[in-house]
Amino acid sequence: MQGRLFFWSLTAALAGFLFGFDTIVISGAEETFQRLWQLDARMHGLATGMALWGTVIGAIFGGIPAERYGRRKTLIAVGILYFISAVGSGIAPDVITFMIARFIGGLGVGAATVAAPMFISEISPARSRGKLAGMFQFNIVFGILIAFVSNTLLGDLGDNAWRWMLGVEAAPALIYSILCFGLPESPRWLIGRRNDRARPESF
Repeated sequence: MQGRLFFWSLTAALAGFLFGFDTIVISGAEETFQRLWQLDARMHGLATGMALWGTVIGAIFGGIPAERYGRRKTLIAVGILYFISAVGSGIAPDVITFMIARFIGGLGVGAATVAAPMFISEISPARSRGKLAGMFQFNIVFGILIAFVSNTLLGDLGDNAWRWMLGVEAAPALIYSILCFGLPESPRWLIGRRNDRARPESF
């Protein structure tokens, strides 16, 4: 059981990795798409910061689907949002499409900050709850680090390097989404729904 708890917690905490990666990866691309689309300072700022607007909204309302549909389904949805955002940002033909894609990713970031720590804390025994939940924060920082490394490695791909920088997130987002299908539902959420699957012998 301890091994499974660690794996489930680590899977949920990968949302933090994508959080950190998605938030920072824009730093390697923003100057290039500003030149490409000839953006003035206002549009450049909007395009660069659009994910943060999504993050605010996702953080405010992310608890609603987590409570209504469950933590597991919400985490799966977060992974899908990350994937859509990465692909959309990488292939965006214009700045409006780009901003929509980045906003979608921001929604995933915001929802992840609510659903992932909630899920981890609810499946963890009290003695290891802090350690397991702390993996989410660790993965945010790790995602930031990997984003800088990724941008550096992809920086020599020419004019389309910025698209690769943003699009490469689709790979970990897809892996994360698939792993989330193997997560159990939170026992607290199941108990709230009076579901027999919340019994200790069946969890």
